[in-house]
Order: sequence, then C-alpha cells, then structure tokens
Amino acid sequence: MKFFAQLALPLSLLAALTACGEKKPETAAKPADQAAAPAAASSTANLLDALKAKKVIRIGTEGTYAPFTFHDQKNGNALTGFDVEIAKEVFKRVGIEKVEFVEGPWDSLIAGVDADRYDAVVNEVGINPERQAKYDFSKPYIDSPMVAITKDDNTSIKSLEDLKGKKAAQTLTSNFGKTAAKMGAEIVSADGFAQTVDLLLSGRADVTLNDRLSFLDFKKQKPDAKIKIAATDKETASSGILVKKGSPELLAAINKAIDEIKADGTYGKISTQFFGIDVSK
Repeated sequence: MKFFAQLALPLSLLAALTACGEKKPETAAKPADQAAAPAAASSTANLLDALKAKKVIRIGTEGTYAPFTFHDQKNGNALTGFDVEIAKEVFKRVGIEKVEFVEGPWDSLIAGVDADRYDAVVNEVGINPERQAKYDFSKPYIDSPMVAITKDDNTSIKSLEDLKGKKAAQTLTSNFGKTAAKMGAEIVSADGFAQTVDLLLSGRADVTLNDRLSFLDFKKQKPDAKIKIAATDKETASSGILVKKGSPELLAAINKAIDEIKADGTYGKISTQFFGIDVSK
C-alpha cells in the first residue's frame, strides 16, 4: 500500500489536482487513452528485455503428466517430456539462456503466474476464451482431439452425450473437467492423468476426458491396462504457452521460435521422441 505525505503545494497545483477528480466528458478522455498506449508497449517490451537480462525464465509445469511433462526414472529421474523439451528449444531461440522449471499441481498452476512464482506455463494449457480474457497465449504448439476413456468392459458410454449422470475423473480447472461438467457428469477430483486411470480401474469413476496423445502414451507404457477410448470429439484441442496479459513483444518472440523449430525439423524430432510421429503434420 502506498502512503503519501502531506506537502505544502502551490495554489495553482492544488487547483490542478482538484480538477483531476472532476468527471470529464468521454471526448476529453481519448487523448489520455492514446497517450497511455506507448507506455504499455514500452512496459511489455521491457518484460522481454528483463527476462533476457536475467538470463533465466521460470516455467510452471506439473511434472506428472506423461508424455508431456514427467520425471524419467530411466534417466536419473530427470524432468522431461514433450512440453518440457519444446519449452527449452523455444526460449533458447527467444534469447534466454536458462529455462528453470517450477513444478506444481495442475489446479494451482496457472495461478502461479499471478503470484509471480514463474513467468509462463507450458503444460498442455488449452486455449479458451475464459483464459484468453486474463492471460496471453502463444500460437498453438500442439493440437489433439479430446477423447472419452473408460474401462474396457464399459458399454454405457459411446459418445460425449453419454456422460450425463456418469462419474468423470478430472482435474477440476482443466478444459477437460469443465467439458465433462457441461455434459452433465459428476466430477470426481483427480490430481493428474495417472490418478484418473486408477479411479477408472477401481470403479470409483466411469469415464475421464483427456488428450488422445496422453491415452496413446499410457497404453504404450502399460499395454495391458484395461482401458479404452470410448468416444472421440470431432474438434481438436489447441494448447499454447501462457504468459501474463499484455506481453506482445514476448509473444512475438515465442511465436517466431515456434515457427523456427517446426521449419528446421527440431519440433519433429521432439515429437517423434515422445509420440513416435510428428504431430505437427
């Protein structure tokens, strides 16, 4: 909270300050609005410059959402994944020397940007109007259809419309969780994809909505798991890199870097490493 000391001011200045509190007609406000625009642009430009000067950007991620962000036990439990490796490449090309990952649960992940725990989130964050109203997103770096996943022997769910009245295991603030709620499902809270599968297999949930690539990776790791894709959404879900609102200079640099890694084959190599295919095609 800011405190202002009482100062002895000239009468002319006091009069000017008093006038500032008077209501102005709308036409009088336009020059002030226009004058504020360059200041805002300068502030966002300074954000990019500040990150370059610090030589480090803090990235919020789960670390528990394979194959996007997880700890590889075969490699010293190092943090890796599609999103992690994409983030490293993107911000290296933005001109920031070090990428520092800060891990946390999904339901508090985006709020970490507001709390200044990190500068961006790279964790399959779905782009939607609600989030775009509060944050800025890069162009999509991955698109994949949403699927409804059930136990192998479940015959009651054949489309998304069948979710009504069913128990859906979801992280509460994800796009998937919100979609399940809109379809009339009862939400069973889960901390991540692995737990949603546990809830399905134990019978505490009937279904979970998630990314098709997550399902395919899980089945690759655990081919005997008795789960299946019961339904696939017609539309694909797009994920982007989330940053603070009003960051056009930073966003432009991020978008340019995304284009570069796709053009030079880096994106395809990372994608093939985690999915077996180049998901940009």
